[in-house]
Amino acid sequence: MHGKATKVEVRHSVAHVVHDINQRRAAKAAMKYPPVRFTGIQAACVARGFATAIQEGRYIFYACCILPEHVHLVVADHARPVRQIVGHLKANAVRQLREENLYPGEAPSPWGRGCWAVYLYSEADTLRSVRYVENNPLKEAKRKQVWSFVTPLAP
Repeated sequence: MHGKATKVEVRHSVAHVVHDINQRRAAKAAMKYPPVRFTGIQAACVARGFATAIQEGRYIFYACCILPEHVHLVVADHARPVRQIVGHLKANAVRQLREENLYPGEAPSPWGRGCWAVYLYSEADTLRSVRYVENNPLKEAKRKQVWSFVTPLAP
């Protein structure tokens, strides 16, 4: 074991909180498979898989960014539970990566288990989250992403 999981009772990110770097390195070294880092070509492939799932499930996405090590989404309320939606997206992305011979690494799935879901209860929360997702690639010195399956949310 490599330390306790971070439990939070807040809605904002705690990614900036100081952590034990040696403990983190030990945890990464103990992983069964190396971490996956999507290339830009793989990210576009993941997006094609997402687009299929979005069409199948009739989901509405207000924002999406697919980065090398993580994905951010803002999804409209839907009858299907959010974790089920995420499972649908992940499954379609894996299928698309395999179909295009772009599957990364040896792991059974490039995705971590589950998802971190934050529920948005107001228009202001939703707008803030959309802007966060839209600007997230810039934090990693990447270009803003524009996906055809995203429905713009007007303020």
